[in-house]
Order: sequence, then C-alpha cells, then structure tokens
Amino acid sequence: MSHTVSDFYAGCRSRAVILALEEDRYTGDVTSLATIEPGQQGHAVIKAKADGILAGASVAEEVFNACDPGLKIGFFHQDGDPIQSGNVVLEVSGSVASLLMAERTVLNFMQRMSGIATRTNVYVRKVSHTGTAILDTRKTAPGLRYFDKEAVRIGGGKNHRFGLFDMILIKDNHIDASGGVANAIRSAFAYRTGKRLDVKIEAEVRSLEELDEALSCGPDIILLDNFSVDLLREAVAIARRESPLVKLEASGNVGLHNVVEIAETGVDFISIGELTHSVTALDLSMTIAFT
Repeated sequence: MSHTVSDFYAGCRSRAVILALEEDRYTGDVTSLATIEPGQQGHAVIKAKADGILAGASVAEEVFNACDPGLKIGFFHQDGDPIQSGNVVLEVSGSVASLLMAERTVLNFMQRMSGIATRTNVYVRKVSHTGTAILDTRKTAPGLRYFDKEAVRIGGGKNHRFGLFDMILIKDNHIDASGGVANAIRSAFAYRTGKRLDVKIEAEVRSLEELDEALSCGPDIILLDNFSVDLLREAVAIARRESPLVKLEASGNVGLHNVVEIAETGVDFISIGELTHSVTALDLSMTIAFT
C-alpha cells in the first residue's frame, strides 16, 4: 500500500471520529453543563453484555483522547480478543463531563465493530478447514467504511477493494457495455498499462461460457456470481486445469447455511455482503462511578 493511500485511510478514520463527536455534541453537552460541577472526576468501565469478538478498542481510545487528552485509559482486552458477557473491556478515569460526552460515540463504534467482527469470525471458523478466505464487500455504512472493514479484519476476514479506486472490478454492467467479457478484460489491461496502475483486475462471469472467455484473457481474479454449488465445482475444475494462477471468488446468496459447501468447492475467496450490511451490534455498556 502506498504512503498516499495509507494517509487516505488514516484520514477517513480521524475525520469520521471527529464528525461522530460533532454530530452528538454540536454546541455542547447542555445536560452535563447544566448538572455537572466543573472539575468533577469519575471512573468508568465498559463491560460486555454478550459473548463475541472485541473490535473498536483502539477507536475508543481515539474518541476519548479527542474529547479530553487528560482522560486516563486502561485496557483489559484488545481488538481481536474473544470476550464473554460480564468481562470488563476497558476503564477510563477523569472529568465526568468528558466521560459523558464520549460515552455514546465510543459505544456506537465499539458495538457496531464488535458485531461485525463477531459475525465475521463465525464464518471464518466455519471454513477454517479449507483454504478459502472470507471477504467483505462495499456494502458498508456510508462514512463508516474504514471501521466496517477494519472490523472484518479483526474478526479474521480479509478485505476486498476499499472503493472504486483500488481495483478494476468488471461486473455485469461493464461487461454488457463493453460488448462482452473478453472485450472488457482487454480494455482493462490496456488501461492499467497505460495509466501505470498497481491494481488487480477482476472480472465477474455469469456462466461457464463467460468463464472460458475470461480465462482466455488471464485476469487476476474471476468472480463466479450466483453459481450453484455444482456449477462452482465445475468452474473450479476448469479454471485449475486451464489457468491455475487465476484466483476464484464466489459471491451471491451466501449464508451460514451454505458457506461450508461453497468453500469446499475449492474457491479462493467468498465475498459476503451480510458481514457489514446487516450488522447486529454486540451489546456493551458503560457505567460511571463518581469521585
């Protein structure tokens, strides 16, 4: 990853944290201003109320620091740790007004990210006996893509492209507009070479006929979209025989009910939109003791 792209990702994260705080406090936390004595100190703990995989601890630290650099934070668990209901995840002490200002934003990030990491980890463990990696998609909450994809990584999955800029992914509309799979792939190779881009080329195929056409052009990855399990097995056999270096990705209507079957066909990747578009937050709570 280039330095420029790394900076972009870091910028996405820091801007989202500030925006999340600003949309909550705007001109100030009027309730705390009205009821909390200036300088009052307290000690807070964030506790798990369900079992899962922790994600967002490092984001919580960033939120607390953005609210008040004087807050003191201690971690009992780190991102990626399995946690059980009742576990204390972290503690933080300092200004009560600052703790209250940060509380909801911290929990919003941690609960969503931990929910994604937990769900991802279920899929990852289900296919752990195969060589198949679980991928996310771009079906993320607007403005929160960095965090959604980070949570997938924490849960043991791998990231597909971040956006429209870091992979040439030729899908059905591109294929139809180009007059066929081969035309689209050849155009993509020419564009990548002409622009000197360091990006992979992936092409979606909808049939074994399109698969043959794509294999003849040699993209980096072929996306087998909405193939039945039997067709996936046949596609994998064809691709491994004709172009063993081409990676294969399966997508479409994937769930816990069929992910093992799909992985056992021998595909390299399975992309699952549900990881991020249908998030069930992991229940966490923050309680404050006043001093």
